Amino acid sequence: MSKLVLRNVIDDDLPIFFKHQQDREANQMAAFTRKDPNDWNSFAENWNKILTNKNIIKQTIIVENTVVGHVVQFEQFGEPEITYWIGKEYWGKGIATKALREFLKQVTIRPLYARAAKDNIGSIKVLKRCGFLISGEDTGYANARGKDVEEFILILN
Repeated sequence: MSKLVLRNVIDDDLPIFFKHQQDREANQMAAFTRKDPNDWNSFAENWNKILTNKNIIKQTIIVENTVVGHVVQFEQFGEPEITYWIGKEYWGKGIATKALREFLKQVTIRPLYARAAKDNIGSIKVLKRCGFLISGEDTGYANARGKDVEEFILILN
């Protein structure tokens, strides 16, 4: 695989992230997404909160000088958690696994949690390759699917 770099998210990355998150198949796979993936104002407002929160670690994933996604560590339900998003055109190339491994070298908080819809096999494989183990289950409303969806809770100790 080509050289992968993580760097701090900058404002110029946001239109690329927005485009990634407008993909219908990607939204269906992720399940737990914004209510309207085509609403730029809502997207920008959410990312402004992320960018101005010094407690959130946010990195852009770059391969061959191209922004391909992001990985973020934040707090949810009182626990440190990670999330990531890779543009669909970059799926299946090992980028998510490599990026998450790099991110986990920088973010040494343990335990660290992640969540994935039970049928999001690709994301579950990436998390397991990076040392996460399934530690529980939950159900939540998934905007992208318009219904409650079962999810795995994973932990990295």
